[in-house]
Amino acid sequence: MQLLIAGVDEAGRGPLAGPVIAAAVILDAGKVVAGIADSKTLTAERREELSELIRQHAVCWALGRAEVEEIDRLNILQATMLAMSRAVMSLSRAPGLVLVDGNRAPAIEYPVQTVIRGDATVPAISAASILAKVARDAEMRDWDRRYPGYGFSIHKGYPTRAHIDALRERGACPIHRNSFGPVREILEKSRSF
Repeated sequence: MQLLIAGVDEAGRGPLAGPVIAAAVILDAGKVVAGIADSKTLTAERREELSELIRQHAVCWALGRAEVEEIDRLNILQATMLAMSRAVMSLSRAPGLVLVDGNRAPAIEYPVQTVIRGDATVPAISAASILAKVARDAEMRDWDRRYPGYGFSIHKGYPTRAHIDALRERGACPIHRNSFGPVREILEKSRSF
């Protein structure tokens, strides 16, 4: 019997707003999805195409998330580990091994190994990076409609100049991570007036 290997990666550690979303994917060795690569090297359109193929052809896949409140309460590293753990525990099949991108792994009940640059070298982790990025980007587009003026659909919450300028002009909205430096500084300035 084939060892089921789950790849795990996240999207959204660096942004100033929105959740961190992780994905866990167990690929089917008999149904290769051509073109899987690190999500950061793919166009948005190609990520969308591959995301659909991965969802169709994987043995199973799942998403996990940590909300802004959890990020602010726990810190981004612990919130990321929580999102990854939630993704793995939501898989419909139990993995025999979990490979996690990076050098930190969540505490889970399955054997786990970290793989530095795994999103570029391990297809299951690359697939997870694609699913996580596509899911988070779609959510940030939704947030952009709910909180217009910040540009979430463009920068996805990352600390671009346009985002920082919008934060200074408008203040923080409910999906901003108040524990992150640029947001915290703007909140502190607004309280001092």
